[in-house]
Amino acid sequence: MFKAIAAQAHQYVYLADGKIPNPDRDAPNALTGKVDTVLGILAWAGTAAGVAGVLITGAMMAISMRRGEGSEHMGRLGMVLGGCVLVATAGPVVTFVFA
Repeated sequence: MFKAIAAQAHQYVYLADGKIPNPDRDAPNALTGKVDTVLGILAWAGTAAGVAGVLITGAMMAISMRRGEGSEHMGRLGMVLGGCVLVATAGPVVTFVFA
């Protein structure tokens, strides 16, 4: 137990000494490849969901017009298109903010 307390105290003395560790900013290559794969799949899924949303909203609008109902689906179409814009600009926005 004393060794654990001494190790903790040594760590705090080390950090208080002004020698702050500075790790590399680059991620390991194996991790970078896996993260790129997951992000690619998520981008593809987001794009597919946006296209499906526009198609479904368009079909619902056509059915509503045939029935003679008003166009209450314009708000839904706006939300779907807003989501498409968000998915399309997610990468550049994050790069702009954090770069």
